[in-house]
Amino acid sequence: MNVLRVGAGRLLTLWLALWLSTGADAQDLARQKVLRLSFPTAETGFDPAQVNDLYSRTVTPHIFEGLYEYDHLARPAKIRPLTADGMPQVSEDFRTWTVKIKPGIYFMDDPAFKGSKRLDAQGRRELTAADYVFSFKRFADPVNKSPVWGGMLDTGYVGLEALRKKALETKKPFDYDTEIEGIRALDRYTIQFKTIKPRPTLIETFATGDLFGAVAREVVEHYGDKIMAHPVGTGPFRLAQWRRSSFIALERNPQYREVVYDFEPAADDALGQAWLAQFKGRRLPMVDRVEVSIIEETQPRWLAFLNGQLDWLTVPGEFVSQAMPNGKLAPNLAKKGMQGTRSLNSDSAYLYFNMEDPVVGGYTPERVALRRAISLAMDVDREIRLIRRGQAIPAQSALVPNTTGYDPQYKSEMSLYDPARAKALLDLYGYVDKNGDGWRDQPDGKPLVLEMATQPDQLSRQFNELNKRNFEAIGLQVKFNVGKWPEQLKAARAGKLQMWMLGGSAAAPDGQQSLARFYSPQWGAQNFARFKNAEFDRLYERMGEIPDGPEREALFLQAKNIGMAYMPYKFLVHRISSDLTQPWLKGFRRTQFWQDWWHRVDIEPQLQLGR
Repeated sequence: MNVLRVGAGRLLTLWLALWLSTGADAQDLARQKVLRLSFPTAETGFDPAQVNDLYSRTVTPHIFEGLYEYDHLARPAKIRPLTADGMPQVSEDFRTWTVKIKPGIYFMDDPAFKGSKRLDAQGRRELTAADYVFSFKRFADPVNKSPVWGGMLDTGYVGLEALRKKALETKKPFDYDTEIEGIRALDRYTIQFKTIKPRPTLIETFATGDLFGAVAREVVEHYGDKIMAHPVGTGPFRLAQWRRSSFIALERNPQYREVVYDFEPAADDALGQAWLAQFKGRRLPMVDRVEVSIIEETQPRWLAFLNGQLDWLTVPGEFVSQAMPNGKLAPNLAKKGMQGTRSLNSDSAYLYFNMEDPVVGGYTPERVALRRAISLAMDVDREIRLIRRGQAIPAQSALVPNTTGYDPQYKSEMSLYDPARAKALLDLYGYVDKNGDGWRDQPDGKPLVLEMATQPDQLSRQFNELNKRNFEAIGLQVKFNVGKWPEQLKAARAGKLQMWMLGGSAAAPDGQQSLARFYSPQWGAQNFARFKNAEFDRLYERMGEIPDGPEREALFLQAKNIGMAYMPYKFLVHRISSDLTQPWLKGFRRTQFWQDWWHRVDIEPQLQLGR
């Protein structure tokens, strides 16, 4: 059955039937605190070394743990130890970082540990420094084809690239047993990192638990190419059920150590202080189970929340005026005890151009002119008003709110809408109608038909209609190639798409991460556009070597200017999230840099069941 032809009510009925068939039964719900959520897009898997999409990386930090984490309530962001025993020791040149790990942290039980020589007398598998060494090395293993390898290469751990090259050249398995100076265990509970160049912000990598959480070698070797479906970590939850692109269930990890709710909001942070007063000292996680259903269409997702089948929802744009008119919770929802919050996200939505594509790619003046004309033709204000329902602000560059390098006062041509200027650019560089069919052709006379990748959901169709209108207004033909998001992502990494609209979120306060989209070693990873510019690479590398200050701010400005000049990306908006929570969900606060909050909220099951 083609689900796109099914009405919204039928979609909701089908989804509720799926939920009832996969969720716990009523008696279980009465005994358990179950947090019920939805994703608008499917996940790809749960192996930190192999994933880089938002939804998979929303799940993984609830299973795996990094050395550090962000204080849940602190604003601005504050890093604190998670599995580390205190803050790192850092050399004066920012090249050597030494971290102690807390003893007595254990992986969750799993058949992979059967017969392991590393089990203690109680049959438990303790987390050690060697586990982090192994986990970091996995990003360099060619077998994993990690989309994060470009970032690891940029960080420059001493000896890691050579170890990877050896595997590639000899065509032998990656040698995890060879010790390298850049990532090594000094003893059972001490790990040391050494980088080729200074890395003042390296601690932010250690706090990225969704990627750099500890994975046990026994688990990887036991499950082999099935590792994406078998995440085994030290975190608060374990994977209980997974139906790809449909349903994910996590359950409380019974081996999770005693971790309590103890965060540090600012003194004038009313919401943070309220949650701290209510939950301080409570053991985490506070819920027993998390259920995530993939609901791609917006109306069924909205109706599921209104019917009490979801506990939290980021309101789809078309329903914001009903949920939070003028930024305030609607009276009818407030009467039901629901809560609403509105936040400017540390993210961006953008269109990328494949710089290797024979039509829109390249660095010659006419190709730059084509991309800049397309940028000028995109009516971002209309997008914000009609599709996003006011839930965004125009983006001026790759830099996103709440990160270094982002300046709310900075304005650029990135947000400029000027179709007349776009037409003039196209005329000037020979993109005119040469055969009289009403559409512009390429300068050499070949037909010019743009191809944009897209998805089959209703929201994507709205964007398609707007983009078709924008392009046709300046005489450009466009066709849309529809595919599921995971398949489009795979094609994008392989350089097979001409253009695609997608979004990205900051994982840390350092704005340099957003600029990785322009850095040439990040081809196939963050650099979807496959952009390459020696000057940009040089300033990007220098940026990574120095602490925040005037010199670094000047480099951020140069990076913005290069991005504007060549236009491999059209940055559209920074999104605003309007979040609704049911009256029985307590403690929700949107994170600034990642979505690791499920274990930090509570459910009142009697209210949930008695809705």
